[in-house]
Amino acid sequence: MMLDDVELGHLRRCVELAAEALEAGDEPFGSVLVGEDGTVLAEDRNRVGGGDMTRHPEFELARWAAVHMTPEARAKATVFTSGEHCPMCAAAHGWVGLGRIVYATSARQLEAWLAELGVPPFPVRALPIGEIVPDVQVEGPVPELADRMRDLHRRRHAKLKG
Repeated sequence: MMLDDVELGHLRRCVELAAEALEAGDEPFGSVLVGEDGTVLAEDRNRVGGGDMTRHPEFELARWAAVHMTPEARAKATVFTSGEHCPMCAAAHGWVGLGRIVYATSARQLEAWLAELGVPPFPVRALPIGEIVPDVQVEGPVPELADRMRDLHRRRHAKLKG
Protein backbone atom coordinates (compact mmCIF):
# COMPACT_ATOMS: atom_id res chain seq x y z
CA MET A 1 0.00 0.00 0.00
CA MET A 2 1.42 3.33 -1.03
CA LEU A 3 -0.16 6.50 0.31
CA ASP A 4 0.89 9.86 -0.99
CA ASP A 5 1.76 12.75 1.31
CA VAL A 6 -1.76 14.23 1.11
CA GLU A 7 -3.38 10.92 2.09
CA LEU A 8 -0.90 10.45 4.91
CA GLY A 9 -1.80 13.97 6.03
CA HIS A 10 -5.46 12.98 6.21
CA LEU A 11 -4.54 10.00 8.39
CA ARG A 12 -2.43 12.22 10.61
CA ARG A 13 -5.46 14.48 11.01
CA CYS A 14 -7.44 11.40 12.09
CA VAL A 15 -4.84 10.76 14.78
CA GLU A 16 -5.13 14.42 15.89
CA LEU A 17 -8.91 13.99 16.12
CA ALA A 18 -8.37 10.81 18.15
CA ALA A 19 -6.18 12.80 20.55
CA GLU A 20 -8.91 15.46 20.78
CA ALA A 21 -11.43 12.74 21.62
CA LEU A 22 -9.17 11.44 24.37
CA GLU A 23 -8.76 14.93 25.84
CA ALA A 24 -12.57 15.27 25.84
CA GLY A 25 -12.94 12.02 27.79
CA ASP A 26 -13.81 9.81 24.84
CA GLU A 27 -12.15 6.80 23.29
CA PRO A 28 -9.39 7.90 20.88
CA PHE A 29 -10.79 7.62 17.38
CA GLY A 30 -11.06 10.18 14.59
CA SER A 31 -12.13 10.17 10.94
CA VAL A 32 -12.06 12.42 7.88
CA LEU A 33 -14.31 12.21 4.79
CA VAL A 34 -12.59 13.33 1.59
CA GLY A 35 -14.25 13.92 -1.76
CA GLU A 36 -13.01 12.61 -5.10
CA ASP A 37 -11.18 15.91 -5.74
CA GLY A 38 -9.29 15.69 -2.43
CA THR A 39 -11.44 18.21 -0.59
CA VAL A 40 -12.07 17.49 3.09
CA LEU A 41 -15.86 17.37 3.33
CA ALA A 42 -16.37 16.49 7.00
CA GLU A 43 -14.48 15.21 10.00
CA ASP A 44 -15.40 13.98 13.45
CA ARG A 45 -14.05 12.33 16.55
CA ASN A 46 -15.44 9.73 18.90
CA ARG A 47 -18.26 11.04 21.10
CA VAL A 48 -19.24 7.97 23.13
CA GLY A 49 -18.40 9.61 26.48
CA GLY A 50 -22.02 10.69 26.90
CA GLY A 51 -23.17 7.07 26.98
CA ASP A 52 -24.30 6.60 23.36
CA MET A 53 -21.91 3.93 22.11
CA THR A 54 -23.03 4.48 18.48
CA ARG A 55 -21.36 7.92 18.34
CA HIS A 56 -18.35 6.64 16.41
CA PRO A 57 -16.89 9.13 13.91
CA GLU A 58 -17.18 6.70 10.97
CA PHE A 59 -20.89 6.26 11.68
CA GLU A 60 -21.39 10.03 11.96
CA LEU A 61 -19.60 10.61 8.65
CA ALA A 62 -21.81 8.00 6.97
CA ARG A 63 -24.87 9.85 8.25
CA TRP A 64 -23.44 13.17 7.10
CA ALA A 65 -22.70 11.75 3.64
CA ALA A 66 -26.23 10.36 3.29
CA VAL A 67 -27.67 13.84 3.82
CA HIS A 68 -25.13 16.00 2.00
CA MET A 69 -23.78 13.95 -0.91
CA THR A 70 -25.21 12.32 -4.00
CA PRO A 71 -24.85 8.55 -4.32
CA GLU A 72 -22.29 9.09 -7.08
CA ALA A 73 -20.18 11.43 -4.94
CA ARG A 74 -20.36 9.05 -1.98
CA ALA A 75 -19.08 6.17 -4.09
CA LYS A 76 -16.02 8.23 -5.13
CA ALA A 77 -15.23 9.51 -1.62
CA THR A 78 -12.65 8.14 0.80
CA VAL A 79 -13.00 7.75 4.56
CA PHE A 80 -9.69 8.09 6.37
CA THR A 81 -9.80 6.87 9.94
CA SER A 82 -7.53 6.28 12.90
CA GLY A 83 -8.83 2.75 13.47
CA GLU A 84 -10.40 0.08 11.30
CA HIS A 85 -14.19 0.35 11.22
CA CYS A 86 -16.12 -1.75 13.71
CA PRO A 87 -18.95 -3.89 12.22
CA MET A 88 -21.54 -1.16 12.97
CA CYS A 89 -19.54 1.49 11.16
CA ALA A 90 -18.61 -0.81 8.28
CA ALA A 91 -22.29 -1.60 7.77
CA ALA A 92 -23.21 2.11 7.80
CA HIS A 93 -20.43 2.75 5.29
CA GLY A 94 -21.80 0.02 3.02
CA TRP A 95 -25.46 1.00 3.33
CA VAL A 96 -24.68 4.63 2.49
CA GLY A 97 -22.49 3.58 -0.44
CA LEU A 98 -19.27 5.29 0.52
CA GLY A 99 -16.12 4.41 -1.40
CA ARG A 100 -12.63 3.59 -0.22
CA ILE A 101 -11.56 3.25 3.43
CA VAL A 102 -8.01 3.95 4.62
CA TYR A 103 -7.22 3.22 8.25
CA ALA A 104 -4.15 3.86 10.39
CA THR A 105 -4.48 0.88 12.75
CA SER A 106 -6.33 -2.40 12.48
CA ALA A 107 -8.91 -3.96 14.75
CA ARG A 108 -6.42 -6.77 15.43
CA GLN A 109 -3.82 -4.28 16.60
CA LEU A 110 -6.36 -2.63 18.90
CA GLU A 111 -7.50 -5.96 20.32
CA ALA A 112 -3.87 -6.92 21.06
CA TRP A 113 -3.12 -3.57 22.72
CA LEU A 114 -6.23 -3.73 24.87
CA ALA A 115 -5.51 -7.33 25.88
CA GLU A 116 -2.00 -6.25 26.97
CA LEU A 117 -3.65 -3.56 29.11
CA GLY A 118 -6.08 -6.05 30.66
CA VAL A 119 -9.14 -4.42 29.08
CA PRO A 120 -12.10 -6.81 28.65
CA PRO A 121 -13.15 -7.56 25.07
CA PHE A 122 -15.76 -5.37 23.40
CA PRO A 123 -19.36 -6.65 23.38
CA VAL A 124 -19.29 -6.79 19.56
CA ARG A 125 -16.76 -8.96 17.74
CA ALA A 126 -14.22 -7.10 15.64
CA LEU A 127 -14.43 -8.31 12.05
CA PRO A 128 -12.43 -7.18 9.04
CA ILE A 129 -14.31 -4.56 7.02
CA GLY A 130 -14.30 -6.86 3.98
CA GLU A 131 -16.41 -9.40 5.85
CA ILE A 132 -19.11 -6.76 6.37
CA VAL A 133 -18.80 -4.82 3.09
CA PRO A 134 -17.10 -7.18 0.64
CA ASP A 135 -16.85 -4.82 -2.33
CA VAL A 136 -15.29 -1.77 -0.67
CA GLN A 137 -11.63 -0.95 -1.28
CA VAL A 138 -9.80 -1.07 2.07
CA GLU A 139 -6.23 -0.03 2.81
CA GLY A 140 -4.41 -0.24 6.12
CA PRO A 141 -2.85 -0.43 8.56
CA VAL A 142 -0.17 2.24 8.23
CA PRO A 143 2.74 1.13 10.47
CA GLU A 144 4.23 4.59 10.99
CA LEU A 145 1.10 5.70 12.92
CA ALA A 146 0.79 2.62 15.15
CA ASP A 147 2.95 3.83 18.03
CA ARG A 148 1.02 7.08 18.38
CA MET A 149 -2.34 5.29 18.33
CA ARG A 150 -1.13 2.66 20.79
CA ASP A 151 -0.05 5.43 23.14
CA LEU A 152 -3.46 7.13 22.91
CA HIS A 153 -5.22 3.89 23.84
CA ARG A 154 -2.75 3.24 26.65
CA ARG A 155 -3.40 6.74 28.02
CA ARG A 156 -7.18 6.22 27.76
CA HIS A 157 -7.12 3.06 29.82
CA ALA A 158 -4.59 4.40 32.32
CA LYS A 159 -7.04 7.28 33.00
CA LEU A 160 -9.87 4.81 33.54
CA LYS A 161 -7.87 2.72 36.00
CA GLY A 162 -6.60 5.50 38.11
